[in-house]
Amino acid sequence: MIINAALVCSAWALTPKQQFYRAENAYAALKKNIRHQKYRDRWLACIEKYQMVYRLDPSGPWAAAGLYHSGLLYLELHKRSYLPADRQEAVDAFRRVIQRFPKSRYTPKSRSQLTRLGKKAPSSASTAAGGHLKKAYAAYDQLKGSAAKQKYRDQWEKCIDRFQKTYRSDTRGPHAAESLYMIGRLYKGLADVSHRKADRDAAMDYFRRVKRDFPGSTFAGKAGAELVGTATSGKVKKNKAADPLADIIAGSHSDSSAVFPDADVQRTGLVTVQGLRFWSNPSYTRIVIDADRETRFSHRLLKKDPSIKKPQRLYIDLSRSRLGKNIQKFVPINDELLSDARAGQYTGESVRIVVDIKSFKNYKIFSLKNPFRIVLDVWGLDAAKQAARPSTSPVKPSTGKLPPGAIARQLALGVSRIVIDPGHGGKDYGAPGYLKGVHEKHIVLQIAKRLARKVETDLKCDAVLTRTTDRYLTLEERTAIANTQNADLFVSIHTNAVRDKRAYGIETFFLNLATDDDAIRVAARENATSAKNISDLESILNDLMQNAKINESSRLAAMVQSEMCLHLKQRFSHIRSKGVKQAPFYVLLGAQMPALLVETSFISNPRECKRLTSAKYQEALCDGIIRGIRKYIKETGPTAFKYPSAGRDQKG
Repeated sequence: MIINAALVCSAWALTPKQQFYRAENAYAALKKNIRHQKYRDRWLACIEKYQMVYRLDPSGPWAAAGLYHSGLLYLELHKRSYLPADRQEAVDAFRRVIQRFPKSRYTPKSRSQLTRLGKKAPSSASTAAGGHLKKAYAAYDQLKGSAAKQKYRDQWEKCIDRFQKTYRSDTRGPHAAESLYMIGRLYKGLADVSHRKADRDAAMDYFRRVKRDFPGSTFAGKAGAELVGTATSGKVKKNKAADPLADIIAGSHSDSSAVFPDADVQRTGLVTVQGLRFWSNPSYTRIVIDADRETRFSHRLLKKDPSIKKPQRLYIDLSRSRLGKNIQKFVPINDELLSDARAGQYTGESVRIVVDIKSFKNYKIFSLKNPFRIVLDVWGLDAAKQAARPSTSPVKPSTGKLPPGAIARQLALGVSRIVIDPGHGGKDYGAPGYLKGVHEKHIVLQIAKRLARKVETDLKCDAVLTRTTDRYLTLEERTAIANTQNADLFVSIHTNAVRDKRAYGIETFFLNLATDDDAIRVAARENATSAKNISDLESILNDLMQNAKINESSRLAAMVQSEMCLHLKQRFSHIRSKGVKQAPFYVLLGAQMPALLVETSFISNPRECKRLTSAKYQEALCDGIIRGIRKYIKETGPTAFKYPSAGRDQKG
């Protein structure tokens, strides 16, 4: 399964209607091209366009159309792939239409499709409850995102009424336990503001009802945990000084003077904190804080304080900074590691970001430049990743080939998922080619798609593409995709370029301190930064890297470089291996798996630029990379190709 894991950045500029017709045009083009219909990624790219219609406005008039047509395309894809997962995706899409848009003209069409597939449609009561739940969560998100609203009792009660309506519409349905649990959560939040015993008692009553009426529900366990926390916190009286950190964050929402228009920030000479972004899975979360200029920052981990019912928290203070005008100050995360992230004006000239922690094993904080952003990586227990994958029988590595260590032992279980990253994209064209109209972003996307297909067919592994179309992704987002997809290997594809048109050759990089000036030059270009910033980054690199990952990455890079060049030399003249090098590439920072960056050839060289546009050369390049990866997998886990289906995700 070749997966597009990136967000469709360019689509956010369109209206849902425009996006729908964009999807229709893409589907019409696909239906006309028999050759393209053979490739899974072509179908997924089209499905993604329909799904984006829904994501642009989940409650809008075009949302149901987007979901319904994505289901139809999954059915068409299933006719070709025969994968149960594709059929199930279609079923899920049709059910979502029925549940979320009961009055839409696409609801009877979805029911008809489910009947043809032999699947039951959601009941009318369940459908109604699903619609009410959607509205209830919309109200909940508005309440949690506004400290001003949280000051007024009627705002809490309006939200509570929404969830009560959801529960009453189907008291034994799939949303009943969740509705009661959320009512308890809301009464608990209200009690924190009102300090009324009656509100806290109401919260406990609803949590008890969840445990009593729905003992088998996942919300029963959550309600039990809330009962313990609520009972403890009920003994504590209001004490603002007990948690000044939370007060500062809460206060920043209601004090309009704490949020400055961009023009005012520029006049004061302060840095603007522009936004918070995150990616997560059960064992890893990456949060990125965006700012318009570089500034100093500090961070501190605070212990959990049960006496004031506060979880463990991490805060990051940015000096000489103000909140931007449109920043989202409350970002719900709600994964296994973190609850949420909050941004507040700490002092007149500093911003504080607070992250509420559920659990973690380790975390790292570092900054990147051009533009300036602060990256927080949080990891859970190593076992979490293993639990997410089917297991295979471990094999002892042959002596002399593997260094001892956790990574080697883990990889001996086999590689099942490889993330392939076509560099650049969208507004970032990458290096210009020697030939007019040739740009790095287009060439590497073509190569990456070919490589993904070969990963599927030759290695029998899942291939995850960070992008499948011409779209812009930040460098830190690409690594986050690899980590959240639980990738076993990460391969970033690029083309090299220098002013000297005579320069040619192929080289492969892994993350480490730069070995020479040429490596610094390449890293500076790919990082879109300067050589000075590279040296600044190296000063903190030792704290970010783990030797086991470097060792495995260097082994992988050596094998890929060797096999790639050997394979190309058998088919083309003037193939030059520039060897394996190391440098601090942003796109490799924080990767939790062996990772490399391949500079496939010099797009600035006349001969190599022409070759890079050739399908024959691209195929040979990919064959060489596959040979290198296969060699690495075999030496790491000798049985990796005995059972090609082991470890692969199969839904449905």
